[in-house]
Amino acid sequence: MSGFEQFHIDFYQSNYTIEDQEEGCNSDGSDKNLCESRKSQAEGQPAGRAFVPADMLLSPQSYSGQILQPAYSPDAPSQLGYVDGFDEEPPLLEELGINFEHIWQKTLTVLNPMKPADGSIMNETDLTGPMVFCLALGATLLMAGKVHFGYVYGMSAIGCLAMHALLNLMSASGVSHGCVASVLGYCLLPMVILSSAAVVFSLQGTPGTVLALFIIGWCSLSASKIFTSALAMEGQQLLIAYPCALLYGLFALLTVF
Repeated sequence: MSGFEQFHIDFYQSNYTIEDQEEGCNSDGSDKNLCESRKSQAEGQPAGRAFVPADMLLSPQSYSGQILQPAYSPDAPSQLGYVDGFDEEPPLLEELGINFEHIWQKTLTVLNPMKPADGSIMNETDLTGPMVFCLALGATLLMAGKVHFGYVYGMSAIGCLAMHALLNLMSASGVSHGCVASVLGYCLLPMVILSSAAVVFSLQGTPGTVLALFIIGWCSLSASKIFTSALAMEGQQLLIAYPCALLYGLFALLTVF
């Protein structure tokens, strides 16, 4: 080990000095200008920085950031228009199109047929409430011993298509499939009440028939009121209520029998 250390010291030791370089420059007159420029650079630099490249020296504006955290400059433009932060993103329910306030307003409008409907809210293609009410109708029928999920969804789909074609013929502005399905689905809520009553007692009698007719009128009146308000079809509510009553009559037959 002593021989290696001695070799290491001898290897890095050097007797070369700046004075030797100056003597070499004085002896050769052809490179006088080059030697003078080197000498001026050597005198302008401190002794500890004589052999440090210029690009490695620290700039006068020192770095104020932390490791792996670059310093933030308010004057620097944002890169590629990226905006950092999750606070500016919309909520998940809003992205999915679920608004509980509108669902509650539509439900109250259906439960109160005499209340005027807000056409701007009812013209939305919200299918959250209709899906829930269809599942509730199928579940209450199942509790009464009737497995009619396929009939509920099948008649709902056919009824939406038929009402969509009829309303497009009757109205000047037209209506979308989502709006028709949303309105008919929300107005299915009174039919859920009828199917819940069928779980407690039988509807095959005079009281059951009267209750079923009342529920059919309730559903058709609510649906026709909403369609009239959303499509600006004043004076045509009875014309819309008749096909709605035929559709909800099919659901009443499933519930009673």
